[in-house]
Amino acid sequence: MTAADLLEALARATLAGSVVLLLVLALRIPARRLFGPEAAYGLWAAPVGAALLSLAPWPFGAPWPGAERMTLRPLVEQAGGWPTALAFLWFFGAAVGLFLASRAQAAFERDAQAGRAGPAVCGVISPRVVMPARDPYSDDERVLIRAHEREHVSRGDPKANALAAALQVVFWFNPLVHLGARAMRLDQELACDAATLRRYPKARRLYAEALLKTELAHTPLPLGCRWPAAARHPLEVRLAAMKGGARSGAVGGFATLAFTLAASGFMWAAKPAVPEPPERPWPEIPGPTMEVLLLDAMPTALPTGAG
Repeated sequence: MTAADLLEALARATLAGSVVLLLVLALRIPARRLFGPEAAYGLWAAPVGAALLSLAPWPFGAPWPGAERMTLRPLVEQAGGWPTALAFLWFFGAAVGLFLASRAQAAFERDAQAGRAGPAVCGVISPRVVMPARDPYSDDERVLIRAHEREHVSRGDPKANALAAALQVVFWFNPLVHLGARAMRLDQELACDAATLRRYPKARRLYAEALLKTELAHTPLPLGCRWPAAARHPLEVRLAAMKGGARSGAVGGFATLAFTLAASGFMWAAKPAVPEPPERPWPEIPGPTMEVLLLDAMPTALPTGAG
């Protein structure tokens, strides 16, 4: 892959993902109120799908007139020698982002070993529940907290957060990706709260008291699930969401799936179709020349005379 190919792929994925991400940021709160927190959390699959599908060619021909001209290649090619410099800049920023994420993960691991971290889920391949050494919870509250963290594991939330952290490293230059990652983690916690309360419907007050005892996280956790402190008033949002009940229905799931497919499919169709390879004409074989015909007509050997 050349530098121009890399920049074109980054530009196309950034454009497609940002458009859908803005839609999700605008729809997440209305979706939470109408269909519940789990439906709002499901919307976050749409920006990822749109960004990935924007890199794949649309195989069904031009979806509308002029779609074949929607390519970023001319802009990249007109940049002269800038694509190589910009590719090095992107690589440097991604390396810095990877270093910061690794340092944050290592800091959490140190806090967990010292008993200063938790409750949280740490890890991706083999996630584990981490509880603080000075546990402020009662026995009943501890059951709810552990059920909440195990719900993260069963739903695959650590893998989703790892993907979000990877996208933050790749698209480090896009502030919408970092804003979306923080909002997604808050929606993830709200969805996990709803799933936990669905299992313990009579423990709503006890669950709220456990949340009030939980300290906000000041160190980010890229590979795991942790209550984010960077979101705006996370405790108020979580307590307010609990008043609406633990709703989860087929209507919300269908609406989320329909939005994801529609948004991703539209961005996929915006990719120019695969150009058909030009037909190669059959090579012209020249006919025999006059010299070749004369030589073919001459006898191969002269007859010998009788002396």
